[in-house]
Amino acid sequence: MKMDCVFCKIAAGEIPSNKAYEDEKVLAFYDLDPQAPVHILIIPKEHIGSCADITPENSAIVAHIFEVAAKLAEEKGLSEGFRIVSNAGKDGGQTVPHLHFHLLGGRSMEWPPG
Repeated sequence: MKMDCVFCKIAAGEIPSNKAYEDEKVLAFYDLDPQAPVHILIIPKEHIGSCADITPENSAIVAHIFEVAAKLAEEKGLSEGFRIVSNAGKDGGQTVPHLHFHLLGGRSMEWPPG
């Protein structure tokens, strides 16, 4: 756990969240500023800064996160589709420096995002 990381504090239960899913490796919780009818953040409990910090030693967590995303999408009735987004770094729009994926669905998604 990184002491100054808000997502580490959420994963540790120090900051409350509206949980959608939790296991020993990941936590999924509802975004406080949803951009779609379903907007869930999925984070590893281990601190990883961003997609740029994925290594052979920690990459298995990404597969697990996508498995959790598929499970949540099914549970939330997103059979018509959904979007998964992860921003990396300041120029990529990352605002919390902890690897996280946004699961968005429940409406038609445009590209580019709008």
